[in-house]
Formats: sequence, structure tokens, C-alpha cells
Amino acid sequence: MIGLRTQPRTKDTMKITVFGANGLTGRQLVQRALDAGHDVVAATRHPADYPLTHERMVVAEADAHDPGAVARAVEGADAVLSALGVPFTRKPIDIYSAGVSAIVEAMMLHGVKRLAVVSSTAVEPHRHADGGFVLNRIMQPMVSKTIGKTTYTDMRAMEAILRESMLHWTVIRSAGLFDADHVSDYQASDGPLDGVFTSRADLADLLLVQAGDTNYVGKAVEITTSEGAPTLWQMIRREAFKRD
Repeated sequence: MIGLRTQPRTKDTMKITVFGANGLTGRQLVQRALDAGHDVVAATRHPADYPLTHERMVVAEADAHDPGAVARAVEGADAVLSALGVPFTRKPIDIYSAGVSAIVEAMMLHGVKRLAVVSSTAVEPHRHADGGFVLNRIMQPMVSKTIGKTTYTDMRAMEAILRESMLHWTVIRSAGLFDADHVSDYQASDGPLDGVFTSRADLADLLLVQAGDTNYVGKAVEITTSEGAPTLWQMIRREAFKRD
């Protein structure tokens, strides 16, 4: 892929490829990367519909199931960030595992090492002190066994692929996602956290940090947000009345 700059990048700026660039988290991630001065390849299945424009951004048509397209999007990158995701479904899915397989293959082909991907705290369930009885004993087990089963199964497969790879990978496990208009003083840890929500702004921020940071290489990191988070009942009500 043709480079984006006519002048060399500084030591503080990179060329970053973002998969899932047209999702709610992906758009914020791309914008934050551009605001930080990076060059960005925004990989999406529908480039004509992509809402962001910038002189330091290329929008690349790339289905995560197409190894050739993924390889073209990765070529020349300094780091790759994946915000790939799909809504819950009871049908089998493979966007996470197939997507990361293609990304890993492309990165090995082009000699790119740094990769961070989005996963979920439900991949490795644990008790959340902030969740109370309803979340810990009812909602979390129910979702994991029903509408979230295929999603979490595929996320586990994705994480297993990364553990077997030779890349400098990091898994970012988010909790229940909600929208916020700014980055908060969020918590991130390679151990369990008590919080039950993560803002997409915070998730995008932590993903971008990984591009130039090695503290969490080879680790799964949980991220939770307290500022502005909805109550559990607000989240339930929102999901119950959500319309496509």
C-alpha cells in the first residue's frame, strides 16, 4: 500500500492499521489516532460509506475473511489494532478467530509485530464486586450460555490463536460497552477488575496506547469505566428496547 506521507514520520508517530474501523469503537479509535498525528489505514468492508476523512488516512476495503485484502491493509504498518466485532447471535460466528488468523498471517508476511485486539471480560468470567447478585448470579451466566455463547466461544478461539503466535500481542477485554463523549480516568489491569462497564471512548484510548507501549505485551487486560457509566438496570432497559 502506498505510504501516506511525503515527509518522514517522527519517532512519536506511526502508521497504524485499524480493523473494524467503521464500528462504534473503531471510528473513535481512528479519530484518536489521527488527532495524535499518526497515519491511519482504516480497514472496512464498505469504504464508500466510511464517514471520516483526513489527509493522513487511507480507507482500505478489507473483509476480515479475505487474507489478501487483509495483507494489503497491513503492509507498511508499524502496528495493527483490531476493534472487530459483531452483535450477539445464537448462530455460529468466526469473525474474531478468522479475522485474527488473517491478521496474524499478514503481519508475519510483512514483518509487523505489534497487535492489540478487543475481547470481553466474559471470556474468562469472574465475580464483579460492582455487579451484585443480579449480574454475577443471573445475567452473566445467562448471557454466556445463550445469546453470547457463540461470541465468547469465538473470542476464546481468537485469544488462543494469539497465544500461539510470535507477535507482540495484547488482548483488551472490555466490560459492558456504553457511549461517552470523552476519555475518563479509567481502570486497566492484567488482573480482574470489579467494574462492569467500559466506555467506548476509554476502550479506543487504551487500544491506541498499545500501539506504542509494551507494558501489556503477551497479556490480557481488563478495562472498566466508572465515570458516567449507566446503572445495571439502565443497561438492561436499553438492551430490552433496542431496535435494529
